[in-house]
Amino acid sequence: MTVSMIEILKAIFLGIVEGITEWLPISSTGHMLLVDEFIQLNTSEGFKEMFFVVIQLGAILAVVLLFWNKMFPFQFKDKEQPIIKKDTFSIWFKVVVACIPGAVVTILFDDFIEEHLRTPYVIAAALIFYGIAFIVIEKWNEKRNAPIKELSDITYKTAFLIGIFQILSIIPGTSRSGATIIGALLIGVSRVAAAEFTFFLAVPVMFGLSAIKLLKFGLAFTGSELVILLVGCVVAFLVSLVVIKFLMSYIKKHNFIIFGWYRIVLGAIVIAYFLLTA
Repeated sequence: MTVSMIEILKAIFLGIVEGITEWLPISSTGHMLLVDEFIQLNTSEGFKEMFFVVIQLGAILAVVLLFWNKMFPFQFKDKEQPIIKKDTFSIWFKVVVACIPGAVVTILFDDFIEEHLRTPYVIAAALIFYGIAFIVIEKWNEKRNAPIKELSDITYKTAFLIGIFQILSIIPGTSRSGATIIGALLIGVSRVAAAEFTFFLAVPVMFGLSAIKLLKFGLAFTGSELVILLVGCVVAFLVSLVVIKFLMSYIKKHNFIIFGWYRIVLGAIVIAYFLLTA
């Protein structure tokens, strides 16, 4: 088994891109597909398609590590029976409710999306559209107070509505975190609570999507492909640790408008590039 240093460097770069873009509302899938136009892994198309999804496992493990105390529903004290944290169980039940709409749509339309919507122009359009949405919603939010301030204040109805917004993220360039945060802000959830619920929601969604892609791929890795995947996941994990801490600190004092402008500018650059090179 030999893996060229060039391929390892590509995996490291893609891991950095994944770690940064997975949690910021700027679309990790969109960025990964765009980066692939310029820095292509020397692997089969089947592996590459799987890699772009499964690399997210590194990012999700960072969330699990950082939010372990909030996410783990049991508390252990010495040799006593574990204490069940009912509030945490309640949040997970709400996450299950929020996952239902996206799971149904993904099962029905995943192959169609893979075949028809993963194009630079679709990605660019989604980047620009939701960039504008972030700016408009945040401007609107300046004039009102979010009634749902804490994660525990989210009801089952609110969770389901956020799950409906998450359906939008199946379109490349939308951003899973961006879709759920936009939906949460519209419903009246605070930025911090919206981000935290997005982290909870990402755990089953990413594990589920990764499992589907791995099963489709058939676990038929070559030695070099396994190395590339592991390198990408580890780098995505390490970068995500930094990015998540930054995001949670940032949104306590700032809004998401800067990410909206970033999306618009990037979308415009993508359209211009592919028009000029067509």
